[in-house]
Amino acid sequence: MAIEVKVPVLPESVSDATIASWHKQAGDSVRRDENLVDLETDKVVLEVPAPADGVIKEIKQEEGAVVSENDLLAVIEEGAVEEDSEDESEEKEEKAEKEEKAEKEEKEEKEDKKAEEESTEAKAEEKADKAKSKKGSDDSEKEADTGDASPAAAKLMREHGLSADDVKGTGRDGRITKEDVQKRIDTADEDRAKSDEDAPAGARPEERVTMSRLRTRIAERMVEAQSTAAMLTSFNEVDLKAVMEIRSRYKQEFQDKHGIKLGFMSFFVKAACEALKKHPIVNASVDDGDIIYHGYCDVGIAVSTDRGLMVPVLRSAEQMSLAEIEQAIADYAGQARKGSIKLEDLQGGTFTITNGGVFGSLVSTPILNMPQSAILGMHAIKERPVVVDGEIVARPMMYLALTYDHRIVDGRDAVLFLVTIKEALEDPHRLLLGL
Repeated sequence: MAIEVKVPVLPESVSDATIASWHKQAGDSVRRDENLVDLETDKVVLEVPAPADGVIKEIKQEEGAVVSENDLLAVIEEGAVEEDSEDESEEKEEKAEKEEKAEKEEKEEKEDKKAEEESTEAKAEEKADKAKSKKGSDDSEKEADTGDASPAAAKLMREHGLSADDVKGTGRDGRITKEDVQKRIDTADEDRAKSDEDAPAGARPEERVTMSRLRTRIAERMVEAQSTAAMLTSFNEVDLKAVMEIRSRYKQEFQDKHGIKLGFMSFFVKAACEALKKHPIVNASVDDGDIIYHGYCDVGIAVSTDRGLMVPVLRSAEQMSLAEIEQAIADYAGQARKGSIKLEDLQGGTFTITNGGVFGSLVSTPILNMPQSAILGMHAIKERPVVVDGEIVARPMMYLALTYDHRIVDGRDAVLFLVTIKEALEDPHRLLLGL
């Protein structure tokens, strides 16, 4: 019985998808629920499982094709798949690997033995050559692929790694002279110099690659933000000495108890949530002519992947502990990089944090994640001289950048928001006391 494999129902707001890669080909056996093909949407990669055991009879869509819901992807001829086939295949692979390994070891052993014998012979020949007379040395220079070259020519050829096939002789009966060898060397040097000169100017490779759907969507969102919002960025700096001392003091105990490392991001998320509560306009969004105030903090954390930037959202982050925040970020980051993250985990969000510091960025102006009204940019931590209690001391400092939509967020709110974050991070006890 033939079974059709169709494009499943796509997530809301997604109209089509691109076939990223087939994991099976026509004629391959498949088992029920085994992943057949990956479909790339604007944000996530969807897996299409086999509906039943059988053999792929025909593939209807090639990689790179754009498909919509219910489009036919493949046809499977339903039938039982031998239970032992997979085990037998694994046994064959293991047997082949063992045989290949044995052959490789045997070959390496022979090569080592041969190299040892050649080394012994070479040492004996070298000893014999030293005992030869000058005439014997001259005769030796005539040999070793130098053909019927003159002694001087043969010596020069051996010094430059040339053989009789590399040099055209102009002497009597085609004999190679020293002048012939020198001419060949000079020509090679000229060619090499010319090649070195031409390489930078002549080597101008280009490659045209189609944008992935995710990269295309990112581009659209960036252009939308630039053309829609009145973006402005305010900056401040924060002394992270207190946070670093807490991490250093409790990191091992924290990891032992919660099974996750204590990072900087959880402190920034908690500080941002406190600041969002005090300055709700920064947590708001614009919908046509209305301002929507959100009574919760759904914080998006920008994650860099091979496919592009993704922003999974921590729902109700204001209610999460440091451990819960760290664990959620680690889980989402892993899923995003594997391409297994769900679309609903990337949707929504009332505020976003992006950390360019992990790549070494010292300062930047992040772009809004529409329709949110603000985004916080973290940067590299650098020791800098600062004045504390009238004295110049070295402290681990970080520049903070808040890009906001000036249509609804005033400069005063943006500046006070950054100050609130600064105070919370420089005196983490304020987070515990809700100050």
